[in-house]
Amino acid sequence: MLPYAFYKIVHILGIALALVALGGFAVHALNGGTKSDNAARRLLIAMHGTGAFLILLGGFGLLARINFPHGAPYPGWLWVKLVVWLVMAAIVMLPYRKPNAARPMLIALPLFAVTAALMAVYKPF
Repeated sequence: MLPYAFYKIVHILGIALALVALGGFAVHALNGGTKSDNAARRLLIAMHGTGAFLILLGGFGLLARINFPHGAPYPGWLWVKLVVWLVMAAIVMLPYRKPNAARPMLIALPLFAVTAALMAVYKPF
């Protein structure tokens, strides 16, 4: 099994990739761009997909390294992190479908990241 620090780096790399990609889509749409005229679209999609995968890989690797019991029900903090991941994975094309959502999305992205970090660090429930 790989060390705890490895999974943590993988998890953080995934978060960085996903946030950069989502921010790139949002800024492009905020500046009036469309899906078809985004020169970096393929790169951003690849970064987002890779980031979403690495977030899951690193996160579940970290669970294994802290000896989370297999088959045990997930605690509330983990459900919050999974919901944050699901939202970040699902909103990738939101700025192009609803350009008015690009600005709130840019504000919400760091809040999603902080929420997930708080859940991981403090495990409040």
